[in-house]
Amino acid sequence: MLDMTWYSRLDLADVAQKIAAGERLSLGDGARLFACPEPTAVGALAHFDRLRRHGTHTHYVVNRHINYTNVCVNRCRFCAYRCEADHDGAFTLDSAEIAAKLGEPATEVHVVGGCHPELPLSYYEALLGAVTRARPEAMRKCFSAVEIAHFAAVEGVSEHEVLTRLKAAGLDMLPGGGAEIFAPEVRTRICPEKIDAQAWLDIHRQAHGLGIKSNCTMLFGHIERVEHRLEHLDALRRLQDETGGFVCFIPLPYLGRNNPLADDATGPLGPSGLDELRTIAVSRLMLDNIPHVKAYWIMLGVLQAQNALLFGADDLDGTVVEERIGR
Repeated sequence: MLDMTWYSRLDLADVAQKIAAGERLSLGDGARLFACPEPTAVGALAHFDRLRRHGTHTHYVVNRHINYTNVCVNRCRFCAYRCEADHDGAFTLDSAEIAAKLGEPATEVHVVGGCHPELPLSYYEALLGAVTRARPEAMRKCFSAVEIAHFAAVEGVSEHEVLTRLKAAGLDMLPGGGAEIFAPEVRTRICPEKIDAQAWLDIHRQAHGLGIKSNCTMLFGHIERVEHRLEHLDALRRLQDETGGFVCFIPLPYLGRNNPLADDATGPLGPSGLDELRTIAVSRLMLDNIPHVKAYWIMLGVLQAQNALLFGADDLDGTVVEERIGR
């Protein structure tokens, strides 16, 4: 049970009552939760909601992450992964190399990479075929909305055609990457070459219309403000009202080192541990129509991901095995 006396002292009794009744929070409610001086009070509200939805169960998958290339036309200022095609560290895996990474059993194969300027759509269709042959039992969760838009531009076809062809080749689900922060004034500073928020949302809308479920994300703790986070969550919530296609939300903390944004003398260092937990908690409370919230241990660290299970998260992603982008 929620201690309403505690929340009255914090001037959050009305918000706590909404949560207890399962009512939707406003953006103003979210701002008050971010401003609350007692982060454990916010965490307790999110944990209450998590227990109501999932009990004490924590979800995970036995999965493999495959990053097929680091060659990318985008130059996101928070990224330390991308390379130019002629860089010594550049790589692009072929289908046989990808299949060779799938020797162990898995219930999910997660495939994402850079936006390579030359690979045709047939490469990605062949990639899905190789994954299906190597691990026919595994769900294929592949290609962010940013990649889908890039494939369409390179191939000279619509995003809908790309999604349709990839689904026929074995695509089951889209990951949620590339959302970053939707606010244009932030997006143009941290990832100016990427598709904008409306394009990202529309690709997920089209995927949901084709029966392709997806995840969604938010990159936080860089140059955005609290209102940008809340507007981002609200945009995801409104699309979920429309389509019901999002399965899980993943809040991703900005890693403030070894990237152009961090290398700036005044660059951000990334969120504090308490900010990470508070953001996870507020996300759980705002996203009343998205079933799961993930504590992505690759970017949070294992111990902080464990803490997040008491701040609204109910999912730990999976075994992953190899991951290059966050690293």
